[in-house]
Amino acid sequence: MTVTVIKPGMQSTLQAGPRVGRRHLGIPGGGAADPLSLALANRLLENAWDMPAIEVTLTGPVLRFAIDASVAVTGGATSVRLNGQEQGCHRAFVAMAGDELAIGAVETGARVYVAVGRGFAAEAVLGSKSTDLQAGFGGHRGRALRTGDELEIGGVTASGIETPAEFQPRFSTAWAMRVCESAETAWLDNDGREALFGTNWVVDRRADRMGLRLDGPALTVSSDGRMPSAGVVPGTIQCPEDGTPYLLSVDAGTVGGYPRVGQVARVDRHVLGQLRPGDHVRLLERTPDEAVGELREKVAYWEPWLPDIAEIL
Repeated sequence: MTVTVIKPGMQSTLQAGPRVGRRHLGIPGGGAADPLSLALANRLLENAWDMPAIEVTLTGPVLRFAIDASVAVTGGATSVRLNGQEQGCHRAFVAMAGDELAIGAVETGARVYVAVGRGFAAEAVLGSKSTDLQAGFGGHRGRALRTGDELEIGGVTASGIETPAEFQPRFSTAWAMRVCESAETAWLDNDGREALFGTNWVVDRRADRMGLRLDGPALTVSSDGRMPSAGVVPGTIQCPEDGTPYLLSVDAGTVGGYPRVGQVARVDRHVLGQLRPGDHVRLLERTPDEAVGELREKVAYWEPWLPDIAEIL
């Protein structure tokens, strides 16, 4: 009862929910870079939101099914072809034994999620089945998929279900993310603070699950370069002495030694997984109270379709 990887794509990994409650041990949460898209794919198949799925980065895989299986694809804009026939995203369909599924290049956004009925079998480590590429554990042998890999799957669970139009995220090359002050925001001079929240930043080619470099004006931080290491989380914006901000992503370490000049609010943290080189990013300043209020509004909006949304975001 397997799926065989005919072509793996640029970086395809098995991802599920994060590892919770272990950052104090130096273990990042990890999990799906865009947990909202993961949850939307699993919702179509009547799976738990955090069942393992294939996370596709920029270019997709080709898969051959050995058994009949329900399939759903969500995330960035891409082509989804079953034996050459377009299936589309945000709908559950059935792949029959012997069928080949081809996921095309991701045109907008950075990642796509391929889910199957009852999820892909994956190695559970430290409370999650997600792949940790840095440590080399979880998922499928702790690494990205390779040609010839065989993945165990469950089978048929649902078909014909579609995500309602109002719950299909729109992807773009320009993003706005709500950001609060962080521990060292006050270390920015006045021009630096204005630049942080007033610049249309561009995502540099140095972008992965660890973090993304933002191109734009250099920020001036009043630090001697010897700041003691301090805790960081996904969405922390760090600024080294050269003034170039880095936006930490889902696989970021648990501590860092650069000033923390901003923190992406939880309401927009799932967007981190869809930023790609060349995208434009605007950081919108929010107070903690404003960020909490907007998170509550977002949870209320999504609950009718994703009842676990408070856990997902």
